[in-house]
Amino acid sequence: GFYVFVCLQDEEGKVSRVIRIGTRKSQLARIQTDSVAEKLKELYPDVLLEIVAMSTTGDKILDTALSKIGEKSLFTKELENALERNEVDLVVHSLKDLPTILPVGFTIGAVLKRESPYDAVVLHPKNAGKSLDLLPNKSVIGTSSLRRAAQLKKRFPHLEFKDIRGNLNTRLKKLDENSDFSAIILAAAGLRRMGWDSRISQILGPEDCMYAVGQGALAIEVRASDQDILEMVSVLHDPDTVLRCIAERAFLRHLVRILLFLLKYLYLTGAVYSLDGSDSLKDTMQTTVSSDNQVHFSSLFLRVGVTALKVSGAAQDAAEKLGVDLANLLLSKGAKEILTVARQLNDAR
Repeated sequence: GFYVFVCLQDEEGKVSRVIRIGTRKSQLARIQTDSVAEKLKELYPDVLLEIVAMSTTGDKILDTALSKIGEKSLFTKELENALERNEVDLVVHSLKDLPTILPVGFTIGAVLKRESPYDAVVLHPKNAGKSLDLLPNKSVIGTSSLRRAAQLKKRFPHLEFKDIRGNLNTRLKKLDENSDFSAIILAAAGLRRMGWDSRISQILGPEDCMYAVGQGALAIEVRASDQDILEMVSVLHDPDTVLRCIAERAFLRHLVRILLFLLKYLYLTGAVYSLDGSDSLKDTMQTTVSSDNQVHFSSLFLRVGVTALKVSGAAQDAAEKLGVDLANLLLSKGAKEILTVARQLNDAR
């Protein structure tokens, strides 16, 4: 087949390129993609944007726990296939859905300013006004995330956790329309982007549940060789979010999870948990992130799948080293054994 590169001219003879943006079909994905399209339209008013929506493997397989499907790119593969075939020019993802090692030829060209990275408790209407602490013994909490379940089992041992699948709309409907679940756990960022702040009953801080790598941030994936598109989207990078997410993704790539950022210091707290939450390791490290004007900017920095053209290379190096160092610290304390047993137990489920 052919891919036709489309250029249009306006009345003044200006050439406008048609940029096709790939996205998942869910309402949340469309809201997120529309927000990126609006930003691009403001910055590049002559560019014509077309949104191409498609379903991914993760959208289609709804009767199996995510951890059991066995595919590393559940919510990204079909979108990346379209990117590879030049059917789209860029793809908008939730960063937490993107593996830390991207397929050859792709890169994250922009990481946008992060929404809240925390998880939120959404209670069944009958439990209005309560919190997880106050729910009755053996109350069932819905979550599709092993990360959430492992941590919350340790923090709230009186509760039980059961898998729940589907997009935000579907999971809220399952909660509200029957009594199977006393509450469900969702990303606060998604609820807020949908305009459903009122459904948030409780925000889970890091002492209750450490959030996922990249959670709350949107990422724009592009072809690494497409310099025009890379340059176009690079202005959407939020430097603070980029550095946090490089550290988080470096930690996860080398091992597993999470972080906070203050002033000139980058703090990373990471942990590994057994599936039932009974065995765990947790630690924190910090590094100095220089942002003075003396730093030289390289034309290309590619780390943990991220290309940040306009962010200090030294700061990116420090962030990535922080993630790797913290992973090695936890490995030295026995993280590998915890993760090996967790994987074996999950495979046997």
